Amino acid sequence: MTETTRGAGRRETVGRFAPSPSGRMHLGNVFCALGAWLAARSAGGRVILRQEDLDPQRCRPEYARQLEEDLKWLGLDWDEGGFDAGGPHGPYRQSARGEVYQSCFDALRSRGLCYPCFCSRGELHAAGAPHRSDGVPVYDGRCRSLTVEQRRELLSRGRWPAWRLRVPDREVSFTDGLQGLYTENLERDCGDFILRRSDGVWAYQLAVVADDGLMGVTQVVRGRDLLDSTPRQQALYRLLGLPEPEFFHLPLLLASDGRRLSKRDGDLDMGALRERFGTPQLLVGRLAWLMGLLDCPEPAEPRELAPLFSWERIPREDVMVPREVFYP
Repeated sequence: MTETTRGAGRRETVGRFAPSPSGRMHLGNVFCALGAWLAARSAGGRVILRQEDLDPQRCRPEYARQLEEDLKWLGLDWDEGGFDAGGPHGPYRQSARGEVYQSCFDALRSRGLCYPCFCSRGELHAAGAPHRSDGVPVYDGRCRSLTVEQRRELLSRGRWPAWRLRVPDREVSFTDGLQGLYTENLERDCGDFILRRSDGVWAYQLAVVADDGLMGVTQVVRGRDLLDSTPRQQALYRLLGLPEPEFFHLPLLLASDGRRLSKRDGDLDMGALRERFGTPQLLVGRLAWLMGLLDCPEPAEPRELAPLFSWERIPREDVMVPREVFYP
């Protein structure tokens, strides 16, 4: 367990930005990166950069290096981490941290807290189970009670399992620093969730908990689309004996038609934005205005904004991106 302190027993703020290098950052990613950076810097804290490149089919080293170059262009620096960096908690890319995740998985498995699941994605969708807001079916636990013989039979037929965590039938509540009280029943609203996929790739929930806990992260600032991941992660923090950070979930940026911005919006990715604005101050100022830190979308640098940052100024609800402001 890692804990960072400053002064007489007061814990130092350690924030992080943990993007997935599956393409160029878009405006919503940059909004979250700026928010995470400002939240840490305004408290006199440190920032860790971690590349969440678990998916080998979507994530590429060239994307990771481009992402870091874009962050530097924006004026968002970091104290620890990076794709090629060493450091006290390295490596800082998830594709190189398999031994860490294996150790956490083994600790859970040795206590009988997880089990193999042979269900295919198609079978789960065809079962008619309720779905979460992200479209993922709520798992009904059908593989929990498989006997040893049944598991052997499935393996002999070439069915390689994923591994799921057994979750309790109880509510988990926490108070988000921006969104307020959030409550979820893990069994009813989520079901036993995956720790390792059937192809051997570690699942996001296990990896992010292991990384944030072992890297000493005290403050997680990310998009509101990940709010419902937090109860699952809190369950893992407690089972693994890792310190829990504070959570702050920023509003999402929406296009003029109300849809959430994504990497499919090529005209709002960093390549198009850098070409359109020319200087980082123009882009940063507009994002700070959306964040409620400036009264008008005027040029600004991140270091100038840190003294202005306050969670009381950040909107809770999703924010519509005015086309005329980002297409000057």
